[in-house]
Amino acid sequence: MTPERRVRLRREAWGFAIGSVFFAVGAVPFYADAVGAVVTNATFFVGAIFFTLAAFIQLALSGRRPARRGSDRAVRADWWAAVVQFVGTLFFNLSTSAALISVVNENARVGSGWRPDARGSVCFLVASALAVVATTERDRLWDPKARTWRCTWLNMVGSVYFGVSAVGAYVVPTTSDFVSLLWANLGTFLGALCFLAAALLSRRDIPAGYAPTPTGANSRLLDYVRRRGPRR
Repeated sequence: MTPERRVRLRREAWGFAIGSVFFAVGAVPFYADAVGAVVTNATFFVGAIFFTLAAFIQLALSGRRPARRGSDRAVRADWWAAVVQFVGTLFFNLSTSAALISVVNENARVGSGWRPDARGSVCFLVASALAVVATTERDRLWDPKARTWRCTWLNMVGSVYFGVSAVGAYVVPTTSDFVSLLWANLGTFLGALCFLAAALLSRRDIPAGYAPTPTGANSRLLDYVRRRGPRR
């Protein structure tokens, strides 16, 4: 009899899923009209924090140190995708913080939030492209199921929509108007839905009663302690 298994989201997927929901809700015009500018910008601010937390978890799982030169191309692409993605979330933290502060205090001088927003979108595009490269040789990654074709391409499409949103959100200096308010909101909404779908599809089967086993450095440390035996 096969052991009972349960399906759950990956650890980093929770943050991406929650952050995507916040971004999708914040981009809905009816929501913005109902709650006001402060709450709307606070929604994006909180969503960006969840993105950053999730990206940090993914980077930690991929390894804190850069992949070695002699490592496989997929391993290097996977690590750099996590790094660039994490940097991109930090740019979104800056843009959402600037927008929130500007709404709360009109006299606050925090600069334009568009530049970090555009740079964050570029980082997401680069990270998505690297993730696609990493998916070509999944069996060589730290977790072969960590990246799948459907998830990496969903993230790529979401990154493209975020890029379109960044262009639409650019404020023309001569008129103080957005290039396209429609695409600023629609690009964010569609991009967030793509990220949400990718996060929800990033699942793994966990056996009932599963207990994680030590790997890597932790495993070597445990073996060393066992060989030495109890202290006297």
